[in-house]
Amino acid sequence: MRETQQLHRERDPRVRRSVVLTLAGAFLLVLGGLAVVGLRVQQVHLGYQLDTLRVERARLEMLLRELEVEVATLRSPARVEMRARQLGLTVPTHQQIRVAREFVAGGSGQAAADGGRVTASLPMSWGFMRSPLEP
Repeated sequence: MRETQQLHRERDPRVRRSVVLTLAGAFLLVLGGLAVVGLRVQQVHLGYQLDTLRVERARLEMLLRELEVEVATLRSPARVEMRARQLGLTVPTHQQIRVAREFVAGGSGQAAADGGRVTASLPMSWGFMRSPLEP
């Protein structure tokens, strides 16, 4: 009788090593590609976010300019005078004015330059002229 012979194939270690290196190289290549794509997606996302922030900044700058105009309008001497008259306020008389002592007889500053007299100046739009106040 004949004995059946079985063939036994020995694995070549070089083939296994080359397959592992090829798979590792492919994995690193795919990983690098994914990293590049991820960075590009993040760049696009940040670009959209930057555009949104630029639009928001322009809107806020416009709002700031509008608010500055409104503040200037509300602080205008003519408007303040008109509102004061609506509230019944009037210009004080000389008898209603009280001068603080430390500002009358100072050794330096505006009181000394005016000879110890305190002067007041009101906006010319009110129709008053600069005149010394009586203590």
